Amino acid sequence: MPPRALHPSGVILVDKPAGPTSFAIVAATRRRTKARTGHAGTLDPFATGLLVLLSGAATRLQPHFIGLPKRYETKIDLSARTSTGDVDGERIDEHDPPSVEELEAGLDGLRGAVALPIPAVSAVKIEGERAYALHRRGIAVEMPVRTMHVHELTLVGYANGVVVLELHVSSGTYVRAIAEALGGHCTALRRTEIGPFHVEESDPERIIPPDEALGRLR
Repeated sequence: MPPRALHPSGVILVDKPAGPTSFAIVAATRRRTKARTGHAGTLDPFATGLLVLLSGAATRLQPHFIGLPKRYETKIDLSARTSTGDVDGERIDEHDPPSVEELEAGLDGLRGAVALPIPAVSAVKIEGERAYALHRRGIAVEMPVRTMHVHELTLVGYANGVVVLELHVSSGTYVRAIAEALGGHCTALRRTEIGPFHVEESDPERIIPPDEALGRLR
């Protein structure tokens, strides 16, 4: 790439809407800034919230921003699982939602270090191929189990079979996996924090200087 693609350099915080992929947001930012652009973690198309984008020369700083803990807000329909773990999938395993007591017991088992299967629709590679590509072709595979760290899991509300949760989790944690473990699927998912960065400060026009962004990680 020509030298000008290294500028502007810094971190851009974007509040992703539901619908577009994270890669579409990256591409749109690249077209606007004319600089090489990367990301520090994606969101599913149905999800909203914070994306941390790296612009220009700051793309080389990606390792510093990968692996940060994250906060989410989610709504989970506990009356059925789906083939994808979210609203975009086919409803399967329909059942009566749990009682409040049963739900609270289920949540107790999902705090701390929990080993859960990675969702079939994910970017994890199975024998060299992305899991979501295999799923699209109708190929069923046994998904690997990953230890996910749930630092906080708060029950915000529960009505009509839909639970609202707030979570503080380690990088690599799939909220859809937690929904699956509870017997449901995500109907809404919003990422509110990545490490020290908050969705409320999102501004696609603002580029945080690299030194300032790195300083917040210390």
